[in-house]
Amino acid sequence: MTVSSRSTAREEVLARIRSSVGDSSAVEQSYAQLPRGYRNAGGGRPWEAGSPQTVALFLERLADYGASARLVDASAAPSAIAEALTGRSVGTVVVPHGFPERWRAGLAGVRVLDDDPPVGLGALDAVDGAVTTAATAVAATGTFVLDGGLGQGRRALTLVPDYHLCVVPAERIVRSVPQALARLDPARPLTFVSGPSATSDIEMKRVEGVHGPRTLEVLVVAAEPPPPPEDHRPIDDPAEP
Repeated sequence: MTVSSRSTAREEVLARIRSSVGDSSAVEQSYAQLPRGYRNAGGGRPWEAGSPQTVALFLERLADYGASARLVDASAAPSAIAEALTGRSVGTVVVPHGFPERWRAGLAGVRVLDDDPPVGLGALDAVDGAVTTAATAVAATGTFVLDGGLGQGRRALTLVPDYHLCVVPAERIVRSVPQALARLDPARPLTFVSGPSATSDIEMKRVEGVHGPRTLEVLVVAAEPPPPPEDHRPIDDPAEP
């Protein structure tokens, strides 16, 4: 088939589509009038974002997928990161731009490649793992979402290395998919991750690590407790007995 005949066939198909659809403005107006009262499962207590029930469900679903996941206190996050990397005998990790400084102390025991500027594919394939955070997470499906933002990096960063450690603040975990979508920008490169990469061939034999990391580990960082209220009494005001 020549280029000319392909272009003609394309125009013919598009013309038929336009003829079937009709006035595009009328279609857009009709689309805008569609009811949008979607069910937003999980609203209200005890399923608030980051609540103990929401976090517990997220950890449970991740375990079902074969991922290692646990909840850690905010103050213990750096040591938990270091423990996770040591436990996997990780020597070199790649870290995206914008990974929170408060957690970087956990990387002190390994060689760190900062992906800014981007690490080459050969070097990326040679690292032991990647350490990132996530934009949001869904408890009901055991899924966290990467959107390429700060601390998450480009897609290759978490697809090429064989190990991925994701550190997720508890307050970013919501109950349902609709709640998570409301927090995301659809124009960004979204990657939904539910457990380690796995696939099955025609004989239904499960193989891990084909389309992404073979090993997934998630640390959920509990929200920091609010600071104690300040004492606004005047200095010369004696305390009550």
